[in-house]
Amino acid sequence: MMRRRTTLLTGCTALVLALGATACGGGPVSAGGGDKALSGQTVTVAGVWSGTEQKNFQKVLDAFTEKTGAKTQFVSTGDNVSTVVGSKIEGGNAPDVVMVPQVGVLKQFAKQGWLKPLSKTVQKSVDANFAPVWQDYGSVDGALYGLYFKAAHKSTVWYSPDALAQAGVKPPKTYDAMLKAGRTVSDSGLAAFSVAGQDGWTLTDWFENVYLSQAGPEKYDALAAHELKWTDASVVDALTTLGKLFKDKQLIAGGQKGALNTDFPGSVEKVFGPKPEAGMVYEGDFVAGVAKDQFGKSIGEDANFFPFPAVGGGNAPVVSGGDAAVVLKDGKNQKAGMALLEYLATPEAAAVWAEAGGFLSPNKNVDPASYGDDVTRATAKSLVAAGDSDSVRFDMSDQAPASFGGTKGAGEWKLLQDFLRDPSDPKATAAKLEAAAAKAYQDQG
Repeated sequence: MMRRRTTLLTGCTALVLALGATACGGGPVSAGGGDKALSGQTVTVAGVWSGTEQKNFQKVLDAFTEKTGAKTQFVSTGDNVSTVVGSKIEGGNAPDVVMVPQVGVLKQFAKQGWLKPLSKTVQKSVDANFAPVWQDYGSVDGALYGLYFKAAHKSTVWYSPDALAQAGVKPPKTYDAMLKAGRTVSDSGLAAFSVAGQDGWTLTDWFENVYLSQAGPEKYDALAAHELKWTDASVVDALTTLGKLFKDKQLIAGGQKGALNTDFPGSVEKVFGPKPEAGMVYEGDFVAGVAKDQFGKSIGEDANFFPFPAVGGGNAPVVSGGDAAVVLKDGKNQKAGMALLEYLATPEAAAVWAEAGGFLSPNKNVDPASYGDDVTRATAKSLVAAGDSDSVRFDMSDQAPASFGGTKGAGEWKLLQDFLRDPSDPKATAAKLEAAAAKAYQDQG
């Protein structure tokens, strides 16, 4: 079973920094505007979103209806997008547009011949509104198939300002300083970090941030493509760095056993819930959604973040995730589907969800005032700036075959859980990661 890294597991927030399926309606919106060129047509959109995320995306779809006259129908796929979409194609019931949450899945769809290259109109908007890195992640063999509409900033460490103030520490700038600050927090009575080890995907995110900063973007790209083996010294070094945290029982709430019994929402609760057990929790911008909606925290006051700090002599990392819109060849309404992507490529479309909250756009021309609070604006600015400088990198495990980078109880998820349980032999863990990766990439062909 695949697990979303970028999904808000609870309701969304005005924050930050992005199939036995049931159709959830998107009916037409009445009032005027636009030339209604697509009146009478319906666009079916499939995606992983549910709950508040789905409701907020529906606001975007309703704005598209307002502009064009086309009706929309949203189908929530659950996490395993490729399986559900494949079965719908085989059954002659393909959606027109799919919001794809993983680069690896987008590539899979393209190689299976399921996707239409995006129109010149979309390409023109992408050129004008998005950094080249987002175009690269949406392209396969030089053709643009995916438009990145929603992004996640996955290089944020969330903390309780009260906990850090009580310990007399400030947000650190380096990894070593973060561990030192964590020990000071621990001395003041709270564990330093809450780690969601029960969800293997969070451990891949920890590794990716350490690796990107310590090894650098070129090696990160090579490892993500499996052009570099996981037995490389750079991987062993990153695991060793990560192991410093994992093996320090003073730093982790509940120690390794406690971490392995803590899922992602639980890790946020241990920092921002009614009975705090830790001062900090690492994960993406979506932490704020849980802190705000589940525990009533005011973002920027009761809950804040600092950028994941630089490791060794490297630069501070910026790891991203995102959802890309694609148009299926087998969809019954490809023209209207492509028109939807032409709309989604505009700053206007992104602003609709930005105003609703729980959203970041990689579109650099979205008005920052669209975001509901200063923390969100700062995070969005950081993500866009990293794209412009070509320093942002997409979640590595999302680029891998699902059997290695996206399956519960297998591959990278399980092996990093095993490493959290016993971080004493980074070299042996690297060898196991390489064996699992080699098999997954070979099976993918």
